Amino acid sequence: MTRLTFCRRTVLLFIALWPPAASVLAQQAAAPLYRTVEDYLRTQTQGLPGKTSYRITPLDARTQLAPCDAYEPFQPAGAAPWGKTTVGVRCLGPASWTVYLQVQISVQTRYLVAARPLAAGQVIGESDFVARNGDLGTLPATVLMDAEQAVGRTVRIGIAPGQPLRGDQLIIPWAVQQGQTVKTVSRGTGFSVSSEGKALNNAQDGQVVQVRTPSGQTVSGIARSGGVVEIMY
Repeated sequence: MTRLTFCRRTVLLFIALWPPAASVLAQQAAAPLYRTVEDYLRTQTQGLPGKTSYRITPLDARTQLAPCDAYEPFQPAGAAPWGKTTVGVRCLGPASWTVYLQVQISVQTRYLVAARPLAAGQVIGESDFVARNGDLGTLPATVLMDAEQAVGRTVRIGIAPGQPLRGDQLIIPWAVQQGQTVKTVSRGTGFSVSSEGKALNNAQDGQVVQVRTPSGQTVSGIARSGGVVEIMY
């Protein structure tokens, strides 16, 4: 046995019998993979409403991956955008493999909670809620973060003090109601004409509503708050 062969076998035996050493080498080999995931998460979380941080769970030290020159990160269908989620990585060459890593994404942001008991049917005012800071990953998916999302909406079911305000708990008021007399504003290049009509359906702000004019004609427009319908030509 040559001295070189003996040394190589000794090193391999040391790695096999000393798990921490194997773990260190495995993590070093996976370093480019983790950098790829970090870059992907940095890009994906740029637009989230708050201060973002993330933690990647390392692969099992026993995981063996063939050398890779190009990685493609992705999130599986249905993966959560924050909180406990999963990021996959494909090797595009020269090997062909896919691994999945567990990631914890924390988004510290401002959200709204009820300041007092809110009863069903109550219209929410600015004094009915307060802002708090918390991790978006621990909050309901439909939690409200902006006062404009709450003021003027009607409570669908009772909400206890301190509970987060959720979009599915609130009803957006109708800007126009069926049978209501509305003001129609017809606009086009170089002109603007106002008239009246009767709404033929309920519509929230920004939705399409049909209006019957005094002449009996039916026109479509965009509902706006205050019983206004915009008709563009």
